[in-house]
Amino acid sequence: MTSHGAPGVLGWDIGGVNVKAARDDGPSASAPLAMQHDAAALPDTLGALAAELGCRRGVAHAVTMTAELSQAFRSKREGVGFVLDAMAAAFPSDLVHVFLVDGCFVPPAEARRRPLDAGAANWMATAVCVARHVPDGLLIDIGTTSTDIIPLLAGRPVPVGRTDPARLSSGELVYTGAVRTPAEALVRKVPLRDSRAAVAAEGFATIGDAHVWLGRLDPSDYTVPTADGRPPTRECAAERLARVVCGDREMLDDQAIDGIARALVDAQLDLVTEGIRRVHQRCRVASTAVTAGLGEFIAAEAARRAGLEPAPIGRWLGAAGRAAPAAAVARLLAEQLAARQP
Repeated sequence: MTSHGAPGVLGWDIGGVNVKAARDDGPSASAPLAMQHDAAALPDTLGALAAELGCRRGVAHAVTMTAELSQAFRSKREGVGFVLDAMAAAFPSDLVHVFLVDGCFVPPAEARRRPLDAGAANWMATAVCVARHVPDGLLIDIGTTSTDIIPLLAGRPVPVGRTDPARLSSGELVYTGAVRTPAEALVRKVPLRDSRAAVAAEGFATIGDAHVWLGRLDPSDYTVPTADGRPPTRECAAERLARVVCGDREMLDDQAIDGIARALVDAQLDLVTEGIRRVHQRCRVASTAVTAGLGEFIAAEAARRAGLEPAPIGRWLGAAGRAAPAAAVARLLAEQLAARQP
């Protein structure tokens, strides 16, 4: 701990639409930032979150990221470099340690030379921490955009894939999340009155609208831009869902919206459940499933469908479980720095 009660380490999980920070002693904070549209705001966002958590100067920073995949960048190398440039601009006098997918921390210069190891490594940080408490089982972490399904065995993560393409191939990355997944990525048809209607592939609505309409997701947690730019309220969510079948609220009543929303939710649960079963059966780990992220409610339901016993990550990380990768890298780096002291 540094003076005035400030923590020694501040962990960062810098994504394409959200930035999350966590102190090594527990408190966390987050801010929405659509990198594709406002990447230049990243240094100011970092500074604001650090100030919110009471961190000024002299703090060590532990960084993990997924922002490099944003379409703001032409390559992952460019994205990793941009994030590290933003860290340097926001905290010019502080030491920055970048977490790699092999579980080690390196200086920014080395991370720039190894962008495929530095990018999309946040799931590994969470898995390393969780495996200390649940040495045999699965970690299922669902954020706004995607789902990580990580097998844990003998107290350590044992993934098949380490890059995003490899993890998509192995089933350890399922590209559906609690908010951003487009409706047409989940279903081709939805129930409509006494029939089934094909959906419009126009990006009219996302799964977040279905979760909000059904009361599964609080509108305050819908922190990314909606498909139409209107608020993430239940009524506006219904308007977006009506457009999935090229309708509107004058044409479709609550029952019709219910049918569309439930079809989307069921399809997402089927997708995640299939991924869980695939990884679990291949790895033959225990039946405990540690659930994490904004979409923890999805993870828990899908785990039960797959015959596993869900255990919320908050049992071990507390409220910081909502920002699990940031909390994880903060704790891991704090331990390493403490171990170096005489």
